[in-house]
Amino acid sequence: MKRLLVLGAGGHGRVVGDTAQCAGSWSEIGYLDDGIPPSTNVGGIGEVIGPISELESCLRRYDEIIIAIGGNKTRYDLAQRARSLGAAFAVIVHPRAWVSSHARLGAGTVVCAGAAVNHGAVIHESVIVNTGATVDHDCVIHDAVHLSPGSNISGTVTIGKRVWIGTGASVKHGITIGDDTIVGVGAAVVADIPGGVTAVGVPARVVRSVF
Repeated sequence: MKRLLVLGAGGHGRVVGDTAQCAGSWSEIGYLDDGIPPSTNVGGIGEVIGPISELESCLRRYDEIIIAIGGNKTRYDLAQRARSLGAAFAVIVHPRAWVSSHARLGAGTVVCAGAAVNHGAVIHESVIVNTGATVDHDCVIHDAVHLSPGSNISGTVTIGKRVWIGTGASVKHGITIGDDTIVGVGAAVVADIPGGVTAVGVPARVVRSVF
């Protein structure tokens, strides 16, 4: 069996490690984290080996990596760095998630417990489909998107890079959301949203630029 290196040992890192344990494809799980001392046990899953700066040296000991950091830009940037070092990325799916055999999951993506990814959906790299989130048919979810717990993405939606969909938010069929946008908790997206903005409310309205 393979060995998995998890970048990030915070709350999301514990969820990702637990999801990997439940999936049962890795015999060993280790962590890198900048804020937790080496040898610290991470929720009974594995130990912190060192800071993320030690990634290159650790790649010789682990077969695959996963970036378990919720912040989209940080996760995206780390993925670019890891890829340049030749890292192999895991794809982790909880056994109590549903992923259609006709959907595609990109490298570094995690699908958590209770989530669903339906027929024809294309999930790109380093995406988080968090607890109970749903992605319906023929959606395209680009790199480093975070679909928060309980969010619901209807069919044929396109979501740009590094978008954050808040907990319990819903996106109407056929919508497009641009890169780097934040959709607030519980929002209902019923019209296209450009990139680089924050949108909140029911229906969702743009309230500010992210940058």
